[in-house]
This record gives sequence, structure tokens and C-alpha cells, in this order.
Amino acid sequence: MPSIKDFKTIIKPIVTEKSSLGAEYNQVTFQVKKVSTKKEIKLAIENIFQVKVKKVNTTIVKGKLKSFRGSLGKRSDYKKAFVTLEEGQTIDINAGV
Repeated sequence: MPSIKDFKTIIKPIVTEKSSLGAEYNQVTFQVKKVSTKKEIKLAIENIFQVKVKKVNTTIVKGKLKSFRGSLGKRSDYKKAFVTLEEGQTIDINAGV
């Protein structure tokens, strides 16, 4: 049974051309809280989606500098988790669309 903490750990799935290439290797990409650990991410994914996770790789994505109408701003940094699932396990992230 997923807890509230599990839903707060995982922010959203990342659906890009590069992340969809990971599907060949049974990987799914998520944006997660910056303070979450690999163990917390693994438990959250297993509890929410009822799948077995093989491993979790994480990276911090640095925010870009952007200008809007002459004023300079910065996007926030965020943490990205690459979740590799066990053989035969799948997560359909397009199910709610």
C-alpha cells in the first residue's frame, strides 16, 4: 500500500525523446525530490506501481539561464532518476493520458 511519502518523493515522469530510448533497456525516467535517496526512490516506485526495481541511477540537472523581456532569470535545479526494472516488469506512464 503506497504511503503519502511515496507520492511526495516522485514528482512526475519525464517523457522526452532521450528518455523514451531507455525503454529498450527496461528503464523509466522520473523527476524526484532533490533530497530523496536511491533507496527511497526504489521503495516509492515499487509501492506505487507494484513492480520490482533492479537499480536506480540519479543525477542533478542544473537549471538553465533564460532571459524574458530583457530580464535574466534561472530555472530551478532538479533531480532526475533513471529506474531500471526487472525483466518482464513494465510501467505504462501514458495510461492516464
